[in-house]
Amino acid sequence: MTAFTTRFAPSPTGLLHRGHAFSALAAHDAARAANGVFLLRIEDIDATRCRPAFEAAIFEDLVWLGLTWELPVRRQSEHLAEYRAAIDRLAARGLLYRCFRTRREIAEAIASAPHGAMETWRGPPLPADEEARRLAAGEAFAWRLSLEAALAQAGPLTFMEEGSGPNGERGAIAARPELGGDVVLARRDVGVAYHLAVTLDDALQGVTHVIRGQDLFEATHVQRLLQALLGLPTPVYRHHRLLTGPDGKRYAKRDHAQTLAELRAAGVTPQQLRAEMGL
Repeated sequence: MTAFTTRFAPSPTGLLHRGHAFSALAAHDAARAANGVFLLRIEDIDATRCRPAFEAAIFEDLVWLGLTWELPVRRQSEHLAEYRAAIDRLAARGLLYRCFRTRREIAEAIASAPHGAMETWRGPPLPADEEARRLAAGEAFAWRLSLEAALAQAGPLTFMEEGSGPNGERGAIAARPELGGDVVLARRDVGVAYHLAVTLDDALQGVTHVIRGQDLFEATHVQRLLQALLGLPTPVYRHHRLLTGPDGKRYAKRDHAQTLAELRAAGVTPQQLRAEMGL
């Protein structure tokens, strides 16, 4: 393991925009400044949304930006057995439970909570006989992390923040995985969920520094818990500011933000883009 290894991990569910470029350049530049390693990881576990054309476009955009990375590139879709093994380990320790509620049912239950809307979902799991009946009927379920059981095993946790959280958080941060509730770690349609895949990937790839946007700061709390439960090392985190457009909203695929391909077609150079972003 090198003293400094970081990564850029896009999902091929659309074309990259300025926000992606900022994050990729920030990680790449940090690795080069530290004489470290920069990795590219393709987070393509959602087969319903990921497309080969978008993956090809990611490589084209990053080459245009002038980035280079270590080979081979890790694709999450090629490592489902590793994620399954981690799920099995957690389940064997009583840290997971099957949740048969649909996303709509979860949203309705949260909205009708007696003390007002909650941000997260908490079990409890079904009685054993009810679970057996639903399994026998072939009903779909998700594996959820039992926060209560997980906290009992892990105890108090911290992580180091070298960048800044949304509210200026920096330094040694007390992890608050309760912010995520009983998070989903695997679904039947996908096989594994984001939190587990990214936590395991970072450890297996020897990532020492996670450099990403502040919109993922709260995810760090849950991922720190998973690191403790799976006996994985904890990287240093460096969350950076989010780029926003003229309307004050952060760039996002769902808002059809101007893509890097469109900028390139308009004659914008990587150097001009760096200057615009203050890099």
